[in-house]
Amino acid sequence: MELAQLTAFAQQVAAGDGSGHGFDHITRVVATARRLCDLTPGVDRAVVLAAATLHDTYDDKLVASVPAARARTQAALAAAGANVATQTEILTIIDHMGFKANLVHHQPLSLAGQLVQDADRLDALGAIGIARSFQYGGAHATALYDPAIPPRQTLTAATYREDTTTLNHFEEKLFHLADQMNTAAGRQLATAREQVMREFVAEFKAEWAGLR
Repeated sequence: MELAQLTAFAQQVAAGDGSGHGFDHITRVVATARRLCDLTPGVDRAVVLAAATLHDTYDDKLVASVPAARARTQAALAAAGANVATQTEILTIIDHMGFKANLVHHQPLSLAGQLVQDADRLDALGAIGIARSFQYGGAHATALYDPAIPPRQTLTAATYREDTTTLNHFEEKLFHLADQMNTAAGRQLATAREQVMREFVAEFKAEWAGLR
């Protein structure tokens, strides 16, 4: 399976994205996935890196038709030399790893899938996570913050992308990710990055209120 070929395909899909899901995001997720592979004996490294590379190629934030884009991703896997069983394994990981897909019921993942999910979620945390949150909010004309709009306590697939504020996104989603990590290494990294974000949110609210 030619990873370079899959990388070129993913880069083409992500080209021009301004929502925080561009090719730079894919590059970081793949790098983190490599790091997690190094700490996880027995995992299928080729599957992990391929799934990490392709994980956003049929995300509804990037494509007009998810079924059509999924078919293109499968075709890219076949062209890169993946057999049918490997194609199915990688597509199953991508189908089940997303935050929205797990809002109501936890989707089971293979060990390879768990590493890809951790790597993707880690890129939503820390300094990069802060930057991506505001990049996404800016791309969708989302308000920065409004103290009169409280964070939602429950999210569903139907309400997940309803209008809120960018700062609420931290409380509604991002501060829950560390507890949802699959691996010990993922949890350790996530906990440290979450602390960076919590300090940022506290400072943001203090400045907003004129206390700084």
